[in-house]
Amino acid sequence: MYYQWQNKDLILSCHLQPKATKDEIVGLHGDSLKIRITAPPIDGRANTHLIKFLAKTFGVTKRDITILSGELGRQKRIKIKQPTKIPDILQIDPE
Repeated sequence: MYYQWQNKDLILSCHLQPKATKDEIVGLHGDSLKIRITAPPIDGRANTHLIKFLAKTFGVTKRDITILSGELGRQKRIKIKQPTKIPDILQIDPE
């Protein structure tokens, strides 16, 4: 399972593909959610861009997104505080 609810917060297991042609949530990659972003994996730019993209996608502020693990790798666990919207592609049951 690529997601879990922790009270009203959403925890996602993600597989990140940096330097893509556009920012998008692609679907599943094994047990993780595959996310493509345009930023390169240099000097933390991919993480910064990912946080900005997820904040916009889930209708929260950037400070409501936390990378719990995997800051230096492609596999990440991300916490989204009380998302106000869930993209249709995820098919997540709201808590």
